[in-house]
Amino acid sequence: MASYLARRLTLAIPVLLGILFVTFSLTRLLPGDPCRSALGEKATDEICDAFNERYGLNDPITEQFRIYVSDVLHGNLGDSIKFGRPVTELMVERLPVTLELSFFAMLFAVTVGIPMGIISAYYHNSSVDVGTMIWANIGVSMPVFWLGLMLSYVFGVALKDTPFWLPPTGRLTAGESIEPFYVAWGMNVDGDALTLPGFIANINTLNALLVRDWDGFVDALKHMVLPAIAVGTIPLSIIARMTRSSLLEVLGLNYIRTARAKGVREIGVVVKHGLRNALLPVVTIIGLSLGSLLSGAVLTETVFGLSGVGRILYDSITGRDYTVVQAFTLIIAVFFVFINLIVDALYAYLDPRIRLE
Repeated sequence: MASYLARRLTLAIPVLLGILFVTFSLTRLLPGDPCRSALGEKATDEICDAFNERYGLNDPITEQFRIYVSDVLHGNLGDSIKFGRPVTELMVERLPVTLELSFFAMLFAVTVGIPMGIISAYYHNSSVDVGTMIWANIGVSMPVFWLGLMLSYVFGVALKDTPFWLPPTGRLTAGESIEPFYVAWGMNVDGDALTLPGFIANINTLNALLVRDWDGFVDALKHMVLPAIAVGTIPLSIIARMTRSSLLEVLGLNYIRTARAKGVREIGVVVKHGLRNALLPVVTIIGLSLGSLLSGAVLTETVFGLSGVGRILYDSITGRDYTVVQAFTLIIAVFFVFINLIVDALYAYLDPRIRLE
């Protein structure tokens, strides 16, 4: 297993280098003037010359790329042109929001989607199967922004003052806060050392668990329910349909008939013998869906008032903020590679024959 994962990790290195080059090249080829996009059309030539000199935009492209790669290897992602702050600070603030949302959205999609697919496959061609697939088709075709607005209205407005009310915006109730775990633990952190602790502390649910703030955890969890359902509905539908089709194919194989003939309990036949061998394509879908969620859901974050990766990437692209676009694209690519590595490890676990390839 270790040698198999080492081979997969080695193959990821040229992918990351290629992403570095492509992202850098495409951002430089975008039409328009970065100076006037950031400072406005009334910026004078003198101001723009100073702007370009400050951010190295007057250097040859090859020299800009060399400096960029060197800075990335040293952990320096640069300063934002639009926001006037180090990109690492923006990442500590924004990326945890999207990570938290993606985790709960995928948790919702997997815990509901896979059982739906199993039930639908087991009761193939029955009313249960038809009803389940109808809901799956509705879920995959429903616009995310419309679903988000409807969830906000129903649970945030129509059900107000009822036990079913859920907060429609934000990450915590106004006026509430969760003490950062590094403060509660008495950790002495400052400067660059604050980056990782600050990143973890900005994941509200995880931070609340670390400091055992159960009221804060419940509050943060309630604020995640509606956006997680809105974002996770489409992956849920795809996972349910993929689980159904893959499990149907497996349940028709000879070894399943043999297991049933030997008197194995039906739940053991379906879950132990059938589901494990049907999970390979499902794991692929889960990995791809999680990777796409990490790239940011602009509409969902806007509807629910979440300041995550999607919103800052949109603002940075429209404002020609090269450093932010490059940095967040690189981080998202690293997450994609990491997720693919986990998927490969699950492949090898589910089907040991893959380790020999």
